[in-house]
This record gives sequence, structure tokens and C-alpha cells, in this order.
Amino acid sequence: MEIFFTSTLLVAVAEIGDKTMLLAMLLATRFKKPLPVIAGIFTATIANHALAAWAGSALAAIFMSDTFRYAVAIGFVLMAAWTLIPDKVDDDIKVASQRGAFVATTIAFFFVEMGDKTQVATIALGAQYHAVWAVAVGTTLGMMIANVPAVYLGERLVTKISLRTVHIIAAGMFLLLGLWQLWELSNLA
Repeated sequence: MEIFFTSTLLVAVAEIGDKTMLLAMLLATRFKKPLPVIAGIFTATIANHALAAWAGSALAAIFMSDTFRYAVAIGFVLMAAWTLIPDKVDDDIKVASQRGAFVATTIAFFFVEMGDKTQVATIALGAQYHAVWAVAVGTTLGMMIANVPAVYLGERLVTKISLRTVHIIAAGMFLLLGLWQLWELSNLA
């Protein structure tokens, strides 16, 4: 359960103000159908994060050296710095809407999540914990915790929450995970 809760909390906080959260607000405004948008976010995220957690776990199994473990720990520290850089969604994103809100959201969200902070965090969590489903389900729940209110409240939510404060908290969490892993590795040596 620790892996599930860590994954959920880390991604829920990291997702606030992220480009995929901004995309969720854009899609909700465009389609005016929150349930298909939310279902699309869930479908895209569980698929994307299951693949990411599996990739992290597989890479860790292949590279079972201390060097790889140090790289994962340093990756968490770098994620802390990356989290402090605010995201914005590109104004020129084209979302095909001929197939409806669910399909458009699923496709757009899956591809925008590629290489995103939360996907990279999911890869790192998969590498650290080797528990693909606990990480994938936890990070997906974290995404839903952040994005469902964004779909329903949109811009009102962003104006009520200090994104800078949330980014600092998320960066602190990534930093703590990285430092904790570095500390554990130094005690094994």
C-alpha cells in the first residue's frame, strides 16, 4: 500500500498546474461534456502509466547495478528542479473532435502525457519499486485527483490555488524521494 499511496500523492501534487491539467481544462471547455472527458483522461492515463511503470521496472531489472539505482535517485532530484518550471499548453494544439469528447480526449491526453513530468515520475517509481500495477494505479489515481476538479472547476480552480506553492511542494517531494534513495544506497555500500 505504501507504493500505491506514494505514487498517488506524488503524482496528484505534481500534476497541479501541469500541461495535462491545462489540457483537461481546455478539453472540458471545448466539449462541455465532463464525463466523457474524465473517462478519456482515465483511459489514456491508465494505458500510458501502465506502460511507463512497466518500462521503469523492466529497465531496473535489466540494469540492476548500483549505478542505475543512483541514476534513478538523481532522476528524482532532477524531477524536483523540473517541477519548479511552470508548464503551459500550446495554443495551437488541434484536437480532432469528429469522434466525440471521449475519443478526442483519450488520444490527446495519451500523446500529451508522453515525456511529461508525471510520466517520467511514473517510470522512476516503476524503476524504484518494481510494482507495475501499484505504481500505475496509484499514479492514475493521482492524475484523476488533480484533473477531475480541473474538468469541473477549470480556471476558477487555478485562480484559487497558488501554483507556485504547489510546485514547491511537489519539488520537495521529488527531492525527498531522491535524497532518501541516495541515503539508502550509501548505507548499502
